Amino acid sequence: MSKAEKVAGVQPEMETVEIDGSMLEGGGQILRISAGMGCLLRKTIVVHSIRAKRSKPGLRAQHLTGLQLVTQISRGTLLGGAVGSCDIKLQPGQLQGGHYEADTGTAGSIALLIQVTLPCMIFTPRPSHLRLRGGTNADMAPPVDFLQHVFCPIAERFGVSCDIDVIKRGFFPQGGGIVEVACKPSAELKAVEMLDPGHLVEITGQAVSAGDLPPNFADDIAKDCQRRLNSRHKELVDGVRIAIAADHLSPHKAKATGSSVLIVGHTSTGCLLAGTGLGSKHKGSRAIAADAVDMLTNNLQHAACVDEHLQDQLIILMSLAKGVSRIRTGPLTMHTETAMELCKQILGVKFEVTAVEGVPGVHIITCEGVGFTTATAG
Repeated sequence: MSKAEKVAGVQPEMETVEIDGSMLEGGGQILRISAGMGCLLRKTIVVHSIRAKRSKPGLRAQHLTGLQLVTQISRGTLLGGAVGSCDIKLQPGQLQGGHYEADTGTAGSIALLIQVTLPCMIFTPRPSHLRLRGGTNADMAPPVDFLQHVFCPIAERFGVSCDIDVIKRGFFPQGGGIVEVACKPSAELKAVEMLDPGHLVEITGQAVSAGDLPPNFADDIAKDCQRRLNSRHKELVDGVRIAIAADHLSPHKAKATGSSVLIVGHTSTGCLLAGTGLGSKHKGSRAIAADAVDMLTNNLQHAACVDEHLQDQLIILMSLAKGVSRIRTGPLTMHTETAMELCKQILGVKFEVTAVEGVPGVHIITCEGVGFTTATAG
């Protein structure tokens, strides 16, 4: 831009980043990361071939709601914003904090709405508050509980201040859950190292049930989790405190019938690894408990510092932080590989993935972040 243009108040042309929505994971994650990072960096994002390899290509209601929400926060414009659209263009404006509301209108995951907006909320000039409606415990997505009890405590180490409050549970197929999110802006994120998995010291968790299920169903899930841990993983949990709460929710705390459980393994070095189980029609408490316990113990046996769901969510924070972050993971998920590729394309950061010698399937991910600050946001 010339000096004359600056004096005249002419705005510089916004950089455009084009993303192939069918690459790697090929799903909604590409939209969430691209939209959130584009609005944060004030880069126009064009995504084509959205979910092209899925049985129903294009935007679903949940994806559209997330795009509309992040467009609001950035005071931007969205083209192609319709259910079924396979191409979108998001041109962001100035990031603004404040109060926002969104409703998927379905049982679409509230956790995924939080994921798309969080990068922007971290760097808005004033605190942000969201009131979101949809599914709190949905298939093919982490439950809101995971964000509360695993993601947020680890994100706090990077300098993220985010509180999540579940007002009402929403289960498939009706949804209707309500979650409030409060996020205070951070001037800058700091690099984090998580290289020592330590040893397991405690397992905590909560099972919930609602609607037409028997009043003791959540209690059965919690007891079945403990039985499976003690019977099938006795050596792993020997001497470990296990405390899994249970709650059968009243109608004003949950809409429709549903159940779920989250269990979290706490290690001596502060690592948090989770296992989740989600109820469905004709699925008993033992099966739900088995899903959660098997997921948790699989994560623990890899001797990793983060679990399969946390991996990809930390990639964005590592990319934005100032300094070099290193995290020890189990086998890389496709979501993690997709997150790294998108951060390379949009932010220009590089990742180094090295195998841990003598420990099959365990890796160290290293990234020197860009040191993004509120001074450059919006």
